[in-house]
Amino acid sequence: MTSPAPALRPGDQLASTVCTTRVAVIRAQGRPLIACGGEPMVPAASARPPAPASRPGSNGTGSPATGSPATGSPATGSPATGSPATGAATLIGKRYVDAAGTVELLCTSSGAGALSCDGAPMTVKAAKPLPASD
Repeated sequence: MTSPAPALRPGDQLASTVCTTRVAVIRAQGRPLIACGGEPMVPAASARPPAPASRPGSNGTGSPATGSPATGSPATGSPATGSPATGAATLIGKRYVDAAGTVELLCTSSGAGALSCDGAPMTVKAAKPLPASD
């Protein structure tokens, strides 16, 4: 049995285990499971850098690598399955929110994985419109 996700507090920093994404918690309620690229994020202080990807065109057999967009990888998700990891990479300086607006994260280091909260994809928070100036 897996243990529940730890409680998040504003100021906590999380790191992805599959890419270079790092985020700071701005707002969180309860114990949400934050994931990047389909894998749970870990506290940044205890995070190890993700394993380097193999060189393009090399699959270890001496022949060119052949990729299939249907297979995907944990960092980018699978287009065929429509998993929460599918989509654009995380962008530095952007705020990401869950559908309910109870969790808000600030991306402090961009990466290839997409953020999700309890299995649902997170979206970029829209900027507030400035008041009209006369």
